Parts: sequence; C-alpha cells; structure tokens
Amino acid sequence: MGSPLVLGPMLRYVDETSASIWVETRADCLVTVHADGRSWQARSFTVHGHHYALVEVDRLEPGSVSPYEIGIDGVSVWPDPRTEFPASVIATRTPGQRSRIAYGSCRTSVPHDKSGNRTHGVDSLRAFALAVADGREARPDLLLFLGDQVYADSTTKEMQAFIRARRNIHEEPGKELKDFEEYAHLYQLAWSDGANRWLLSCVPSAMIFDDHDIRDDWNASLDWKRKMDATSWWHERIVAGLASYWVYQHLGNLSPRERAADEMWQRVSGRDDGASRDLTAELDEFADRCDKDPNTYRWSYSRDFDGIRLVVLDSRVSRDLTPSDRGLLNDRELTWFDDHMQGGFRHVLIATSLPFLLPLGLHHVEAWDEAIAHGAWGRRAAWVGERLRQAFDLEHWGAFQNSFQAVAGITTELADGGRGPSPLTVTFLSGDVHFSYLAEVERESGSRIVQAVCSPIRNPLPRLLRWFSVVMSYGAATPLGAAAAHSARVPDPPFRWKTVKGPWFDNNLALLQDRADGLTMTWHTGVVEDGDELHPRLEEVASITVPAKRGSRVSH
Repeated sequence: MGSPLVLGPMLRYVDETSASIWVETRADCLVTVHADGRSWQARSFTVHGHHYALVEVDRLEPGSVSPYEIGIDGVSVWPDPRTEFPASVIATRTPGQRSRIAYGSCRTSVPHDKSGNRTHGVDSLRAFALAVADGREARPDLLLFLGDQVYADSTTKEMQAFIRARRNIHEEPGKELKDFEEYAHLYQLAWSDGANRWLLSCVPSAMIFDDHDIRDDWNASLDWKRKMDATSWWHERIVAGLASYWVYQHLGNLSPRERAADEMWQRVSGRDDGASRDLTAELDEFADRCDKDPNTYRWSYSRDFDGIRLVVLDSRVSRDLTPSDRGLLNDRELTWFDDHMQGGFRHVLIATSLPFLLPLGLHHVEAWDEAIAHGAWGRRAAWVGERLRQAFDLEHWGAFQNSFQAVAGITTELADGGRGPSPLTVTFLSGDVHFSYLAEVERESGSRIVQAVCSPIRNPLPRLLRWFSVVMSYGAATPLGAAAAHSARVPDPPFRWKTVKGPWFDNNLALLQDRADGLTMTWHTGVVEDGDELHPRLEEVASITVPAKRGSRVSH
C-alpha cells in the first residue's frame, strides 16, 4: 500500500494573508495543514472514485515564510522524512514588493532518464526546480502554466501501458484518453516527479488549458466540432477533460472569495455534517453543460498584485463557432475582458495560451485561411480552407478576426490612456507554438505593447518542423500572406509589430521580473553535464529588458 497522499501538496492561490493547498488522497479522509503552531483542516471530496481536498489556510502574516506539514487522519504524510529537498513553505505576498513570475506551456510527461531526455529534451521546469532547491535560483512569486500540462491525445508509453491494462487500445479512442480514470493517471504522471512536486508545494501556481489538455485543434471550427460530436467517444472525453480540469487545475486558480461563489465548490463545502461529498454526477453534468453552453460558466480569471493586473483568458471553451459570429472569445467573455482592461497599473499582463501577436507572416496566413474557409473565394475554396485550417492548426487569434480586431482595439485604448492612467507595458504572455520569441508593436507614444512567448517547457519540435515554422512565420510568408489576406478582403491589423528576439526552439521556462527600469524576461533551459541526466544545470538562453521609458530600446 502506497502513501495516503497520491499527489500534492500543491500551493495554489496565495495572497497577503491566505493560501490554498490542494491534495489528492488515496481514500476519503480529513486533511490537515500544520504551520506556525496552528492547524487548518478540510474533508476530502470524491470524483469517480478519486479523493481530493483543498485546505484554506487563513490569518497569515503578510510577507511571512512558514514551513508546513500535511497530515491525513492524524498521520504525517508530508514532507517525506527521506526527502532530499528543503522544507515546503507558504510564502505570503509582501505588500509593495515587485513580482517575479515564471511561465511557460507544453510539457510532456516522460521519464527524466537518458531515453526521455533524448526524445523530449530536458524538462526545463525540473531543471528550474533543482536550481531553486539548491539556492541557485530564487523562488518566484508565481508559476503560470499556459496550457498543455497534459497531453490527452498524444500519450506516452507509460500512459499507454495504463490504458492497455484496462481496455482494448485498438478500439476508439485508441491511444488517446477515454475517461476521468485515465485523466487522473495522466495528471499523476505529470506531477509526481520529486523535484517538480517539491517546487509545486512551495511556489503558488495559476493555470489555464489549451487544446492538448483535451485534443489537438479543440474548437478550431464548427466543422471540427461537428466531426467530434459524431464520434462514439468524444462526449465522454470532453466531459472527463473539463471535469478533471476543474478538479486538478481550475479549483486552485480561485481566490477564497471566488471559490465561495463557485457553483461546484458550494456543493463540496455545503455539507454541514462533516461527511465527504461525492461530486461525480454533478461534476459530469456541469462539464457537459460548459461544453454545450459556454455562457453558463467562466474559466477566465484576473488577479491584482503589487501594481500588476494579470488577466488569464480562456481561449478554448468560450469560443463562438457560429460562422456569422465566429470569435475566439464569445460576446460574454469579450465583455468580461473589456471590463478588466483598466489603467492605473504599472503593467497589465494578459495570459492567453495562444499568442495574440503571432509572427506577422503567419498571422496573415491564418486571417486569409479564415476568410476563404468562410466563402471569400467561393464554395470549393471554402472546403480547401477548412481542410488547411485543421491540417496546419490555423486557429490562433489571427484566424478569429472578429476577436483579434476587438482585443487589439481594447489594448490600444488602454495603452493610449483611454481607460485611466496608461501602464508602462501591456504584455501578452503565451505558449502553444513550440518556439519562443518576443515581439513588440511599433508605436510612437503610449504604453509598450509586447508579446512574450515561452513554449515548450518539454516537448520540442522535430528539426524539420522547426524549419517549416521559421519559413511560415518569418520567410516569404510575410509578404505573400499579406497579399493573400488582402485578396480575401481581410481588414489590415490596426497596428504593425515585429519580432525583437527569436525564435528559439529549446525547452524553456521563462521568468518575468518587474523592475524599476522595466520588465526583464529571461528564458532558461536544462543542460545535462557529465552524463548526470537526473541533475541538469539551469542555463540562460535569452534575456530581454523592455524598458519603462518610451524612447529607450529593448535591450538583450
């Protein structure tokens, strides 16, 4: 029998006086957090036979660092007395302290041995964890994961072995995930490595999904959705994917106040008899409703801290796929985003898994493809456009021109001071594309508008696809894409942008630091030395400072 603690503890939402700690346990139990001579408890709840708890730790001192322990039914289960890592701590926010945020996306769950590192590269998150544990890197204030923490559609040998043990892998959906049980195992593969598990136990984390959390090209178009709905397995998959996302990722994104208002959490916390709550039927019904009617729930969220507003956008569930109203954000989501784009902050960070500012050539190609897929060149060309959209993942912001133009207008208005005092920067943080870069909008005045991409954390593109990405993004695609977009009567973007740094294709984790002279962003990768696969060295790949003063050049 293994430990009563299956996954976690994970330090999730943290502010100046409170923290949320998430765990998965082996059985129904009472989970206790001990810190500073005090204790906080929560009863587990059940989903599809799996048990979870989220403990709300409150009345902490601002700027405090408190080692903590986890107990299950009175038995200490964390930290493991054999651990090589330092104590897990709760570090509350210090008022006025400038923030450090680590972020990235796209991380496959393969072993960290020679074979795994050869096929998928070194896990940059793990290399970062080891550096923090050794004191070579300071703990960031937040880990921001921008999608594809798990790959439900492209499974590893380890995941496939689990699938084979419980069903016929040659029947639909084959090697892809089928249900909640398989999602639970996939998350266990993703989060059980010792170094990463320790890092997640002592650095607050925020998360949002992207397509591979469910399936490649998720909600790319109405045609795509109809094809999926016609399969024998999609309904179970989307319900399991959204239900497991709520449990494993979304629940910890919420502040105590937001969680208290959450309809599903109310069903967990509403018991007054101290008994565990089985949420299976209700959570499945909820997930099904969210997929069928995105207007009934919001996955996006916003946080304000120390002069920064962070807006984290759902760019998957909330899409409107109706051809006449097609949008990456539906009207309700766009209104919410509009309301949160306000001045008065030093920096406004917009976290969206899909880069808002793709390399300009690729942006034009995606805008052109959307236009012809919707009939700009006739019915036959529309069929070709839809096939191209699904074959080459042409479903970023540029392929949803209604949303791109609306968000560009809102962003420009904020940067020009039309929504209160303009911030120093409006910065889009993204992943998804499996290469990293920094781009900036060409502006003479107002806030800098920047796109900073970090992808992948651990899932590099094959070299042939790297070449193809460069050609599509930066080569002849720029003038040809613009000409094609004009021929399909696609409106010009309201501004131009250019790549300041990149692209590079290493496995990376980026670190954003708010400093007096501007935003400094560094990208880090893991390097194996002397054959020591399990202890890679963290190495800086690139460093860029976006200066606070207009007129100063970006330095790197």
